[in-house]
Amino acid sequence: MSIILVILSYLLGSISFGYIIAKKVKKVDIRKIGSGNAGATNISRVLGFKYALAVFLLDAGKGLIAVLVADWLTSNPWTIIFCAYAVICGHNWPIFFSFKGGRGSATTLGVFLGIMPVPALIGFVIIVIIILTTRYVSLASITGAILIPFCVLFSQLSWEYLVFGLSLAALIIWRHIPNIKRLLQGKELKIGEKVDLTPKR
Repeated sequence: MSIILVILSYLLGSISFGYIIAKKVKKVDIRKIGSGNAGATNISRVLGFKYALAVFLLDAGKGLIAVLVADWLTSNPWTIIFCAYAVICGHNWPIFFSFKGGRGSATTLGVFLGIMPVPALIGFVIIVIIILTTRYVSLASITGAILIPFCVLFSQLSWEYLVFGLSLAALIIWRHIPNIKRLLQGKELKIGEKVDLTPKR
């Protein structure tokens, strides 16, 4: 049962809503435009806010559904954790889309909404404040990643979840290394700024 749940979680995560919506609305491969990321931030620059919001909610929903189903079918924390890993890895490296997806921030939020809803919501509010004040989504995502282990400690979850939180924080920060470099160079795009829509080869 556990192995099946993990595989299904990965397949669920592999549904790239950003790619699908961009193809349907603008008939473009979102992975070849702007940052090359299939997440909500790049969608906002290419398609606009309403489509970005849809992608964000759908990506977060993947994470939420994966952990809720795992929690419903088993009480084993490691099964829940591996399903959470799987859905995030599916989003980042989707088998249906040449293993090129997003950076996992929205899906990670969905995962923690399922595991520890109140701290996750508090963290989300902090992220929104950072976005509104700085207009840097990447900075907000990195800050959110740093907050994950503290939210786990605040929730008094078992040590397995702390290990999980620390490793996820490291994964998100690693995925955002290009953004960190651009932030330090002052070249990171702010939310609302337009990008070159010419597809990259």
